[in-house]
Amino acid sequence: MKSRAILVMAGLVLSSALSMPVASGEKEDAIASKLADAVPGLKVTSVQPSEAPGLYRVQATNGQTVYATENGRYLLTGDMLEITDNGIANVSERERAGQRREAMAAYSDGGVISYPASGEEKAVIDVFTDIDCPYCRKLHDEVPQLNDYGITVNYYAFPRSGPDTPSWEKYESVWCADDQQAAMDAAKGGRSVDSKTCENPVEAQYRLGSEVGVTGTPAIVLEDGNMVRGYVPANNLAEGLGLL
Repeated sequence: MKSRAILVMAGLVLSSALSMPVASGEKEDAIASKLADAVPGLKVTSVQPSEAPGLYRVQATNGQTVYATENGRYLLTGDMLEITDNGIANVSERERAGQRREAMAAYSDGGVISYPASGEEKAVIDVFTDIDCPYCRKLHDEVPQLNDYGITVNYYAFPRSGPDTPSWEKYESVWCADDQQAAMDAAKGGRSVDSKTCENPVEAQYRLGSEVGVTGTPAIVLEDGNMVRGYVPANNLAEGLGLL
């Protein structure tokens, strides 16, 4: 019963909404079949050999990853690390970065509130933000500095309180404002914004954030798909991007 409970938990971690083909191959098919039999309702979307010999990387519909032995009997959760000449590298995060980059590219920037770089654009950051988050407001105060460094800041909605809450409605009002930047500046500064409704991307961006692994705000997605979690001073961020 205990081992089955562990498998059920793994199944819950792995269930939800992306769609990827299951890799063909006898071993891959056997692993997918064994997991599906062990956890009813589990939808395996991809089984591929991992960088570690003897382990297969298994993904299900929410993009989460577990590792399985060749016979599918043993499962490992957590990140895979690799010892390299330059230190320890996080193999799992490298894979997540690639998936994150693809997800962000698929969404495109058609529905963001953008603060363009001043002059030549040298980098673009995608920031999942909550208008009422104190550290999001602190980061917003430094957006002009980021722009001066040549960094374009694209805002994506991620009201942490979820739908039908004041923070969610506030973001909708900002999006629907005639001047989105002025409304965002006012809201981030704690000033009131006229309540407005219109067709908006708040829900879609909130789902996107969950898909790419946003768990708190601000969450900064870089162009290579890596994510910086939490507030980082503008000069530190620019330095990390190789701009200083």
